[in-house]
Amino acid sequence: MSWPEATEKLVHRLDAIRQTLEARFVARTEAVRLLLLAAVCREHLLLLGPPGTAKTELITRFAELIDARHFRYLLTRFTEPAEIFGPLDFQRFRAGEYHVRTSGMLPEANVVFLDEVFHGSSAILNTLLTVLNERRFDNGSQTTVTPLVSLFGAAAELPDDPALAAFADRFLLRLRVAPVARLRLPELLDRGWTQEQEALAGRHRAEQAVLRIAELEQLTPQLRHVELGRVRGPYGEIIAELAAQGVVLSDRRIVRGQKLIAGAALLRLAEVADVPDLWPLRYLWAGSEDARVLEEVLDERLGSEVVAEPKVRSALSLVELARQRVGRLEAAAGDNSILSTLYSLNTDVLQVLQRHHPGEHDTIDEVRRLIAGVTQRLNGRG
Repeated sequence: MSWPEATEKLVHRLDAIRQTLEARFVARTEAVRLLLLAAVCREHLLLLGPPGTAKTELITRFAELIDARHFRYLLTRFTEPAEIFGPLDFQRFRAGEYHVRTSGMLPEANVVFLDEVFHGSSAILNTLLTVLNERRFDNGSQTTVTPLVSLFGAAAELPDDPALAAFADRFLLRLRVAPVARLRLPELLDRGWTQEQEALAGRHRAEQAVLRIAELEQLTPQLRHVELGRVRGPYGEIIAELAAQGVVLSDRRIVRGQKLIAGAALLRLAEVADVPDLWPLRYLWAGSEDARVLEEVLDERLGSEVVAEPKVRSALSLVELARQRVGRLEAAAGDNSILSTLYSLNTDVLQVLQRHHPGEHDTIDEVRRLIAGVTQRLNGRG
C-alpha cells in the first residue's frame, strides 16, 4: 500500500507549516512538532512552564496557518462560564428556554488555547471535560457537536488537587517549555527585534494559510491505515517496564498512545510504524516525576534515535553544513555571532553525527577541528 497522492500533498504542506513556525520561534522545535501531531491525531496538548515563553503567539500563528477558527482566553478563579462558552440569550430565556449564544466562543472554535487552564471554576472545567473527550457541548436542552480539533492548555505546573486529575488526563501530550537557553540568546534577540519592528511599523499581519482546516481533518481518518504490528511488542515492553518502576499510565493514555505512534508514522509518510515512530511516548507522562523515568526507559530500551528527527541528513551534508556555517562567519564578527555559530556546530552538526553516524570518524574529527578553530578565535579575543 502507498498513501494517496492527496494525502502526501497534505503531509508536505503540514511540513511547510512546521518549517514556517520553526523559522519564526527560537528553540521551539519540540512544541511545533507536538502541535502538528496533536492536530493530526485530534488530541490535546498541555504546555507547562513560566509565562513569556511564546506559547500564546505560537498557537495563534499555528491556527492562522491552518485557517482555523481560534479561541483563546486566560482563566482565573473569577472567570465566568459566559466568558468561555457564550452569554445567555435573554430573548429565549424570557420565553422559558435556557440557551447561550456561542458565536465566536469556545464551542465553535477549531483550535483553543486556554492559559492557566487549571484555574477555571468547577462549572467551566466540568463542561470542558465533555468538550475535550466527546467533542460535545450541552446548550440547555440541546446538545451540539463541536468542531474542536485540539485544545492547547498552559500552566506553570500540574495541579496537586486530585479533583483535577480526570481533567488533566484529557491532555494526552505534555511538554515542558523553558526559556530560551543563553547560547541562543543572540538568535532570540535578532528574531524578536525583527518582529517588534514589524509591529511598530503596523505591518503585523496574520500568517497566510497553508492549508484549510477541512483539509487537515482529512488526515485524521488515514491514521487507521497505519500498521502498528511492528511496534506493538516494544510498546508493551515499555509500558511494563514503566509499571515495574512505579510509573502507571491510565488505560486511556496507553490505548491512545497508539494513535500518536500512528500519527508519527503518517507525518513521515510511512505505512508501517517502526521504532523511530515511538518518539511521542516521551511526552505521554502523567506526573512530572514520571517524565524522567519515561525518558530513561526509552533511552535504555530503544536508544536515543526514538526521539530523533525522522529525516536525518547524511554525514557528508552535515559536514558541508558545518563548513558553510564557519565560512559565513566574517572576520569582524562579534562574540554573539561566534557563540551562535558554536552552538549550531555542536547541536545541529556534531551531536547529530555522533548519534546517527557514529562510524564516520573522519567526518566527526573534521567537525571537531572546525569547532576548535572557532573556539580558539573566541578565546583569542580575551
